Amino acid sequence: MAHVPVLLKETIELLNPQSGEFFIDGTLGEGGHAAAILERILPNGKLLAIDQDEDAVIKFQLKIKNNVILINDNFMNIATILKNKKLGKANGVLLDLGFSSGQLTGGRGFSFLRDEPLLMTYKKSSPPLKSILKNLTENEIREIIKNYGEERFAGRIARAIVEQEKIKPLETSLELAETVKNAVPRNYERGRLHPATRTFLAFRIYINRELENLEIFLDSLEQILAPKARVGIISFNSLEDRMIKHYFRAMAKRNILKIITKKPVRPAAEEINSNPRSRSAKLRAALMA
Repeated sequence: MAHVPVLLKETIELLNPQSGEFFIDGTLGEGGHAAAILERILPNGKLLAIDQDEDAVIKFQLKIKNNVILINDNFMNIATILKNKKLGKANGVLLDLGFSSGQLTGGRGFSFLRDEPLLMTYKKSSPPLKSILKNLTENEIREIIKNYGEERFAGRIARAIVEQEKIKPLETSLELAETVKNAVPRNYERGRLHPATRTFLAFRIYINRELENLEIFLDSLEQILAPKARVGIISFNSLEDRMIKHYFRAMAKRNILKIITKKPVRPAAEEINSNPRSRSAKLRAALMA
């Protein structure tokens, strides 16, 4: 399935890239947003595109070579990258905190619908979940699933995972999904949600330090962006969205930025119908003072 960039039209309208500007895409993915931004800032603009997935960087490099600086790194390090590359502050930055179709089908265990090695990491060099699980206690697993997945059956699921690890360590995504499914009530969420959804989300956030990385990025906005620059962040879960909302509000009170989305922008019904995974997307944007 081809990757479809979420909220593309709305993102471009809010970030409003102009010819000659310097923009940053901190989560390149399959490059849909990056290509649209680049089109607007050409011929003299410059795009810094970053992704911690090495494959994403290589694929984009094969497609587009001019006016782009490609870096295999995490968006939490943008301020350091700008300093090291002597690039100066940017006119705009975008983060899309979802993951691409390529990552879902890339054999890393992100999907509970596929039988893949239980890795759940964006970076190939990171320790995989199947190894990390062996060293976590039942209490630690419960807290991860409860805090990052907001899963009310976290205790049951943690117990089931620990018991399964004793019998036969979990090696694949389907093995984990089946363990979770068997641990929760049969009528889980009345069938509206796959039983493993929140557990997989929790482990993905935990193992990739996603909330910590987002916090570091938000703390560094003043180092990254020039006056009147725009920042847009697309999130896909309530933990990320709450963090972005609270940071934006706190910075607005200190006159660091002006919020330009009073409420998060959501995909239209037409986009959700054509791309069901976009249904949980929320875009918040702000303008630096």
